Amino acid sequence: MPFVTAAGRRLEYQRIEADASVSKAAPVLVFLHEGLGSITQWRDFPARVVAATGCPALVYARYGYGQSDVLAEPRKMDFMHDEALVALPQVLAALGISRPILVGHSDGASISLIHAGAGNPVAGVVVEAPHVFVEEHGMAGIVAAKDAFESTDLPAKLGKHHRDAAKTFYGWNDVWLSNDFRRWRSRDDSCRRPAHLESVA
Repeated sequence: MPFVTAAGRRLEYQRIEADASVSKAAPVLVFLHEGLGSITQWRDFPARVVAATGCPALVYARYGYGQSDVLAEPRKMDFMHDEALVALPQVLAALGISRPILVGHSDGASISLIHAGAGNPVAGVVVEAPHVFVEEHGMAGIVAAKDAFESTDLPAKLGKHHRDAAKTFYGWNDVWLSNDFRRWRSRDDSCRRPAHLESVA
């Protein structure tokens, strides 16, 4: 797959074209994966949505995921804000995409909301299970995921989709389980928040 550079990192991406009979003006669907996701873990879902809607799609792996650059440092508490306000705009600009429809799952859904809420132009936002604050039942799932990674074949399963499964997993799991992250909010002054982010709920 090809790569695009954003926020100084090489990111793997895939474009899925719509039927040639569809208007060239159709917005691009941009798929933003969950906290342990990648391009391949979407399976055929993006292609099915393209076929159903007639909109072309971009699917990409964020920094530290899939075949994108391997995570080289611990994630910061505001990593979703960085993705939404720095990396995603650079991906869209580099690939010539304006006013996309963002399709986000979990962490990707939060990134979608932060990006759109900051006033970046979008044609629509479709989100599944976004985080707007840290919920205790969600934290229980993240603790369980750590147990599974350390006691089951989960590393091997993730290794089929990520260049470095351990760095991908712990990069996500460690920040979520940190004491500071419990006060994270999609709108939160404890995170680095540019002035234009004031509209984010």
